[in-house]
Amino acid sequence: MQYETLRSETARLKIAYHRVGRHGQPKLLLVHGDCSSSLFFLPLMQRLEDRFDMIALDLRCFGETDPLPIDATRGLRDYSDDVDAFVRAIGWERFSLLGWSMGGGVAMQYAIDHAEKLQRVILVAPMSPFGFGGSYDEDGKTFEPVGLCAGAGTVTPLLLNALRYNDRSFASHSISQTYVRTDYRIPADRMELFVSGFLSTKLGDGRYPGDVAPAAIWPFVATGMSGVNNAMSPKYCNLAAFAEIPEKPPVLWVRGDADVVICDNSICDMAYLGKIGIVPGYPGEIFYPPQPMLRQTHYVMDRYIENGGRVDEVVLHSGHGPFLDNEDAFIEVLLHFWEKTEERRERRRWFA
Repeated sequence: MQYETLRSETARLKIAYHRVGRHGQPKLLLVHGDCSSSLFFLPLMQRLEDRFDMIALDLRCFGETDPLPIDATRGLRDYSDDVDAFVRAIGWERFSLLGWSMGGGVAMQYAIDHAEKLQRVILVAPMSPFGFGGSYDEDGKTFEPVGLCAGAGTVTPLLLNALRYNDRSFASHSISQTYVRTDYRIPADRMELFVSGFLSTKLGDGRYPGDVAPAAIWPFVATGMSGVNNAMSPKYCNLAAFAEIPEKPPVLWVRGDADVVICDNSICDMAYLGKIGIVPGYPGEIFYPPQPMLRQTHYVMDRYIENGGRVDEVVLHSGHGPFLDNEDAFIEVLLHFWEKTEERRERRRWFA
């Protein structure tokens, strides 16, 4: 697959990106998730090149963007600020934003910070608004001390070794088992592309996964102060304010029925891994219930609707990346949502 990596010098850092589509068409910015990069979006972008002016960027610590360290104590605001610096640099004033997984969290944070710039928000298997790990109940109550069972210390050493030694076999297996439904076989050329994106994750101080803080109680790891995974911890990341933003762009929430990453029993959630015996010493579900990620997202999206917003939720037969293993259905859903919201916008303009 042929592609050209472009770069933009912003006020914060140099950001790498790919641009596909036609100038003058609706603007759509795509933001990837954890252990991935803009490369994961290229097949989708090529399918939609006649419909949109699309840009997929690399977040810091992934792809070819400057791997500057992340201040995790700001939650996902470093990423939100990077995105805003990027759209300012390329001259985009109004656009639609698509965020996948962690990128969905970035999209919600960006909407909290800059809702006036967004025409639509597309959340694809988004992380919970209450962070990743370390919380329970639909309203995001946190384990004590806050940050327990979350952050950099929850990342498996197998993954870190694979990234350190550029292990393409491990990356391919991981993508097949966690990014798509297990009965779907990714075409070889696409797998090579995705593996390159997966392995572009930058290790190191303040990068991926971040510093590990010890804890005196199970699971004996808590949230540090820097790096990617600590930025997603509920100690610093709470996106519930998304429901309260004054300007509410229509939201499309697309998720997979076979998603093992963002679900109510995630294979990446330390509490769930303890419950099923993967992490020894689990004190029991009464102390550490698995994080109900979907219920938490429903909780915030329901508040968004109650406050006057619109949310279309669609469940596809897919894994963590619905646009990867059910591309045709994903495109149909996206275009239908786009047409419905465009008709609504035109009616508002007509009667204004």
